[in-house]
Amino acid sequence: MTDLLYTEIENDLRASVREVLEDKAPWTAVLAGTEKDEPHDAALWTAVAAQLGCAGLPVPEDLGGAGASWRETAVVMEELGRAAAPVPFLTSSVVATAALLAAGERDLLGRLAAGEAIAVLAVPFAAAPGADPAAGPGRAPTVSGGALTGAVAGVADGMAADVLLVPAAGGLYAVDAAHARRTAVTSLDMTRRLADVAFDGAPARPVADGPDAVRAALLTGAALLASEQLGIAERCLDDTVAYVKTRYQFGRQIGSYQALKHRLADLWTSITQARAAARYAASCAAAADPDLPVAAAVAQAHCSAVAVKAAEECVQMHGGIGFTWEHSAHLFLKRAKADSIALGSPDRHRAALAALADLPPA
Repeated sequence: MTDLLYTEIENDLRASVREVLEDKAPWTAVLAGTEKDEPHDAALWTAVAAQLGCAGLPVPEDLGGAGASWRETAVVMEELGRAAAPVPFLTSSVVATAALLAAGERDLLGRLAAGEAIAVLAVPFAAAPGADPAAGPGRAPTVSGGALTGAVAGVADGMAADVLLVPAAGGLYAVDAAHARRTAVTSLDMTRRLADVAFDGAPARPVADGPDAVRAALLTGAALLASEQLGIAERCLDDTVAYVKTRYQFGRQIGSYQALKHRLADLWTSITQARAAARYAASCAAAADPDLPVAAAVAQAHCSAVAVKAAEECVQMHGGIGFTWEHSAHLFLKRAKADSIALGSPDRHRAALAALADLPPA
């Protein structure tokens, strides 16, 4: 049985990442950033990706990375979720990196690991593992004579990308983002913005043949997204518990009321279960375990709902202040809601799990 407990190295990594986020990305700074035109916090990205070396955690040392694994990467995802950090870590350091690792690509992977470039898989953010990316909104990209033409809607961090990895003609192609026409779209979660991307004869370099690289990217992304959702849920629970201990109504702490105690206890139980599911999914990804499709489906089916529930409880138990723009709760609610449809909805993952377990449809 895989040991799901955090190692000393993972705990040290968590402490380092949290220290940087508390210094450079307090929720007030994250909120202020949502009102700017920048697609991400470039200074924070440099600190996390390059200075801490988090972008290269799953990349082997001979390819320019840290030679760690997806388990350590998942710890970073937890902390980024806890801060609702506006950086393209999921899209570049997880999804795109997983695609390049599966493809055996070296040069671009080294640039990503060093934090020198941001790559994004050009598929709709809602694309689930096993789905056909070409079936999403837009004109499915095609390649002719080394030139790529088509469009993809709803690409997460599309405006932040230096390189776009585009599934086309049954393979995967790298396109310099300067050769794409990118249009920012209104996003629910302004800490991870979406963009519509179009190509009109853009020079494209083949990276991988066949669908395996894209499948690996989406599956790894779904598995590690659960860790981000865990981080969101834990932050919401911590903030809510701290608030109910200090907020008084009718002469007593509101946290002393049994109804709120029960709701928080139920939420704590759900988060504990979510931690087990997220850790197992990350461990399966790290070990290339054949159980990864099942683990990712279980993690997403459970962790998505837990993150949304934790954020909703945070808003409600904070009362009137929880509904205001001047409070952090809405940042986590929006991130949780957006994550719940990213890389496949919970219903989509439950259906996938039923198929993997050979259960008949209801």
